Amino acid sequence: MNISSRLLQLVMVVLMVGGASFLMMQSLPGDASWRIAAGRYGYDALDAAAAASVRAEMGMEASGGLSFLYWLGDILRLELGTSLITGEPVWNEIRHQLGNSLSLAGAALGLSFLIGPPLGLLAGLRAGGLLDRSLLAICSLLRAIPQFLLALVLILLIAVEMGLLPAAGHGEAKHFILPALTLALGLAAVSARLARDAMAAVTQTAFHDFARWKGLSNAQTFWRHGLRHVALPLVTYLGLQFVTLVEGVVVIESIFGWPGIGHALVHAIFSRDVPMVQGTALVLGIGFVVINLLVDLLGRQLDPRGVK
Repeated sequence: MNISSRLLQLVMVVLMVGGASFLMMQSLPGDASWRIAAGRYGYDALDAAAAASVRAEMGMEASGGLSFLYWLGDILRLELGTSLITGEPVWNEIRHQLGNSLSLAGAALGLSFLIGPPLGLLAGLRAGGLLDRSLLAICSLLRAIPQFLLALVLILLIAVEMGLLPAAGHGEAKHFILPALTLALGLAAVSARLARDAMAAVTQTAFHDFARWKGLSNAQTFWRHGLRHVALPLVTYLGLQFVTLVEGVVVIESIFGWPGIGHALVHAIFSRDVPMVQGTALVLGIGFVVINLLVDLLGRQLDPRGVK
């Protein structure tokens, strides 16, 4: 897929994500002005006058279609509007929260690649062995457990019972471990099986047998002929992992109190902060397109066959 196709995909993502998030927020029951007033002034100061003030200030009497056109105009000017709750530009809010989410996602990805692919490669080299069967059972279990449940189990065991790590928080290295481990275990379960299947397939190929026949050791055969073929499906899976991470950070950041973009998205939905919801969803959607573009480019470097 060339650059122009990716740019067209980016435009489609902007329109679809913005339109879908706008329609979902508009379809929520109740008067949004009351929720926004509660977020601004607190529930103790909430009354009809505060809600009416918010309604007049935000121009909420305008039709939904007109509001959406205003939002599209802001996008063309590279603006995401202003948060209805904090009054800060949405870009400033997202820039701060996105950094926290990226640091957590990076830690989770790094941890998952330290756990999953090495175990998968070892299991693939000895397909059907004890490690292979044990890894299949563990990976199936980890994939079957929802992330929120896995997070609660880790909090209960490691933070509450053992007291080794904090159950929530942000700002120190120890606060990364539990949320990153929760995200990494689910990712590692899939990458381990992917690496195992790819490695097992490589060991059945003619070029692998030929490499062994001409006298290369197991290590030489693996590094020269096996790893390159296994790397391509693993890198491709990296793009899909981003989707899993996006789904995961919304839940995990809320459970561990991590001040990231997923945590902000949940709060924005509850507060009916439409510009924040649209801006956050838009940034996540654009990130998905960019990650897939980088994966395509890296895949071409690993396997240049078919590239004109």
